[in-house]
Amino acid sequence: TAAAALERFTVNFTITNLPYTSDLENPDSAKFKATRRVMNMMLDRLLKDSSIGPAFHGCDTTDFRYGPGSDRDQTRVDAVCTYSKEPGA
Repeated sequence: TAAAALERFTVNFTITNLPYTSDLENPDSAKFKATRRVMNMMLDRLLKDSSIGPAFHGCDTTDFRYGPGSDRDQTRVDAVCTYSKEPGA
C-alpha cells in the first residue's frame, strides 16, 4: 500500500478585535511569537474537531497583516495547514 500524501491548504481570516501593531511584522518579536502560538493552537483545535479531523496534521501561522485598506484596528492572519490525503480518496 502507498503511503498517504500530505496535502497543504491555506487559511486566511481577519481578527476584528486584535489591533495590528508593528510588532506583528517581526517574526522575532515576542508579540508575533505569542500570537502565532495562540493562532496555531486555536486552528488546530478547530480543525481537529471538524470533518477533516482524522486526516488533519496541523497548522502553521505564517503572517499577520493589517486589516482591509489601511485599517489597523483589525489583523489579518495567514496560515498553512496540512492533512493526509489517503490514496484513492
